This record gives sequence, structure tokens and C-alpha cells, in this order.
Amino acid sequence: MTWPAHGTPPGWTTPAGPSCGPLPVTSARAGAVGPHGPGAPRSGPAPAPAASGIPAVAPAAGAAAGIAGPGQMRARLEETGYLVDDGLAVACYLALTLHRPIFCEGDAGVGKTALAHALAEALGAPLIRLQCYEGIDASQALYDWDFPRQLLHLRAAEAAGVSDPGTLEGELYSRRFLLARPLLRALETSPSVLLVDEIDRADDEFEAFLLELLSEYSVTVPELGTLRAQSPPVVVLTSNRTREVHDALKRRCLYHWFEHPGFERELAIVRRRQPHVAARLASQVTAVVQCLREQDLVRPPGVAETIDWAEALAALGATELDADLAMTTLGSVLKYREDAERARSLDLSEILAARAGGSR
Repeated sequence: MTWPAHGTPPGWTTPAGPSCGPLPVTSARAGAVGPHGPGAPRSGPAPAPAASGIPAVAPAAGAAAGIAGPGQMRARLEETGYLVDDGLAVACYLALTLHRPIFCEGDAGVGKTALAHALAEALGAPLIRLQCYEGIDASQALYDWDFPRQLLHLRAAEAAGVSDPGTLEGELYSRRFLLARPLLRALETSPSVLLVDEIDRADDEFEAFLLELLSEYSVTVPELGTLRAQSPPVVVLTSNRTREVHDALKRRCLYHWFEHPGFERELAIVRRRQPHVAARLASQVTAVVQCLREQDLVRPPGVAETIDWAEALAALGATELDADLAMTTLGSVLKYREDAERARSLDLSEILAARAGGSR
């Protein structure tokens, strides 16, 4: 979006005074960004989904994105390479239809962040990511003023002989000098997918601020007025459960707990994400990782580590896994010394023979 050099941005109204009504936010649609590269908006109905336990529903708000029900949502996500169960497909469809955030909780590496990437690609919308951390505040997440540019503009105006304080203040605090951080960009961009990653790392104050913003999908900038999204973004919040997130935020969201997948589903994910990996190798890697999760580890490996391990072994030219190769590449799947020592105490040869002896 291009703002004029001076005056009111297009699609906005000028506040008459300190208090003003809602100001519409307009934005051109951007191209999709996802884990598999740019995607183009799809036309026509999605392919018929495979038989599942998902109930058929009448087209609702999701139909605006070409998605008429949870079944089509599941099919769209699987087209991107992201495999979902019925519960998650329903949650994603309801998030699109009811404009409610999805709160994704579970261990690290089970696909929470990847869900937001897949949704962006499936919907043909840009992904806007806010990475949370301890001490994050509204100016880093929502907006801030571009002070260096404001100062340069002030000096240029003084050199040009502009001395009226009201005129200068109106120019300095216009949308032209407002730096949109991820939350504001998500409100201004329609459609979009907003990923609020690792909300459990943020402080309680930021959590309360986020709850207020997600309740109305609007924000008030004192110098400009209220900015309200024309179409609310699809919001995905993730938590690794390093601390408990307050009930008030969870109640606002659709909740989904991410389990570690079973063998068959994890193998399907590895084959989908790493198609160049030999079938026997993918099966063996998946079986060993499933066994490692049964051990008393500091941090059990997630699906992301399974994919990384398979990719690392394939890069070494391996077509199957043996105990020696597994031991020398443990750094791809285990990230703590205690976990690596625990793995070395296991009889991986026996595990491979018992659980991944043949290709699948």
C-alpha cells in the first residue's frame, strides 16, 4: 500500500479531535508464503476428501476461501503436505468460519508452527509471524513511530519555513510514519494468517493485551484513531507449555492438543516431507524415534527431529540404518547430553531388527 506524501491515507477518515470513531483498514491481497514456497489462490472446489469421521456441513463463512467444510479444509492442508486428523481439520475450519484463534499446545516439534505455514499456503494468504519472548511489549508487537524519519521530516519542514505547530504535529503523527509490527500488519492485511509463536514465553501483561486485541480484532492508535480489520486474520497461537497460559486467553480460542503421532502417521509425514529418502530408511528412522520416545528422556524427539534425522542420513548417502550409523548421527535427533547417553545404552540393533526390519 502506498500512502500519499502528506494528508490522510486512502480508506481512512481524519479524526475530528482527540476522540474519533472506527477507521477502516484497507489492504491489497498479498501472495501466499508457506513452507513449500509461494502458492497461488485456488479456484473452483477442492478435491473431494477421503472418507473420515468429519461431519458434512453446509457452506458458511469458510466458503469465501473456497472451503465449504472441514473435509475440504483437511484436503487443502494435505495438498500442502501437512497431514491432519479429523479434530484438527474441524478446528481449522471453525477458526476460518467463526474468526476464533486456534490455541495449539504440545511438546516442541510436533507440528504446531507448521500448521500456520500450511494454513497460509492452503488459503493462499500471507503468513505474518510474531515470535514471543520474555519482555515483549506492545511497541514491539503492534506498532511504533519511526522517530528517525520523523526527525528528518521535522528538519526538512523547518528548512522549508513551515513553523505552524499544528501542521507539523499532524504530519509527524500520520500513518506515513507509523511502523506496523506483526499484529498491526495482520489487521491491515486481508486475508492473512497470523502466527503468535510460543505465547508461553511472553509475560502475563502481554498475554492480557493480546486477549483484548483478539476479542475485537481492532486497536486504537491515540494519534490516529481506531483501526479495525476488514476481515479478521486466521490466528494460530502455539505453546510448548513452559508455563500455564491463563484461562481467559484459552477460553477465547479453539483448543487443540498435539500428540506425538503413531508409527504409521509419522512414517507418512516423513515420506511426504522427505520423498527422496529410501522407504526402508524412513521406516527404520521412524521406528527408532518411536522407541526413543518411550525412554525417560529430558526432551523426547518430535516429528521435526524425525524429519531432520532422515534428511541427514539421506545426505550421507544412507539407504538403511544400522546401529553404528545411528550412534554417529544422534545429534540430529537428540539435543541433550543425558538423552544421548541414554540412547547409547540401548541395543539399537535389536530395536532395528524388531521394529523396522523391512521396508514399508
